[in-house]
Amino acid sequence: MLIAFHKPYGVLSQFRQPTNAGRPVETAHRTLSEFGLPENVYPIGRLDADSEGLLLLSDEPGLTAELLDQQRGHRRAYWAQVENVPGRADLDRLERGLVIGGRRTLPARATLLVPQPDLSDRVPPIRIRKAIPTCWIELELVEGKNRQVRRMTAAIGFPTLRLVRVRIGGMPLGDLPLGSWTRLDAAGRKLALA
Repeated sequence: MLIAFHKPYGVLSQFRQPTNAGRPVETAHRTLSEFGLPENVYPIGRLDADSEGLLLLSDEPGLTAELLDQQRGHRRAYWAQVENVPGRADLDRLERGLVIGGRRTLPARATLLVPQPDLSDRVPPIRIRKAIPTCWIELELVEGKNRQVRRMTAAIGFPTLRLVRVRIGGMPLGDLPLGSWTRLDAAGRKLALA
């Protein structure tokens, strides 16, 4: 079984609250257990609590291993709302790869989204500064290191204010409502909205 879930902001990519030495850790974050997902499915990869968008889940270990295999180069597309407006030279730096934490990121695709997407407001809302504009860019990566998009945009001087994963491989988030999930067939097509 393969499931696409539109993960909201503030939700952990796990079913249980974090623990430390078996004791619950205080956190304001929700978990996947609140969304009526089928039993015995587990996230394929992660989205941090501050990110939104497409999260795939499966009960098939082989499928999970295949989609996470770095050698297969499954592309992941993210829309990042960044502070200020990067120029072509800034986007070129993202595309060539950057050294972050002593490691060079793999080449990526980076584009300014034209027209800018009109997404519903996030709860809680992002930080807005009247004197500094924001804009949306799309980054397509073949790797998914911890907070990589945020670290990449910050490294070129354009901090990410909001991050939405919109595609994994050929499977788009599309119009799946926030907090909803649907089953996918083997080709990644929606079967039925849950």
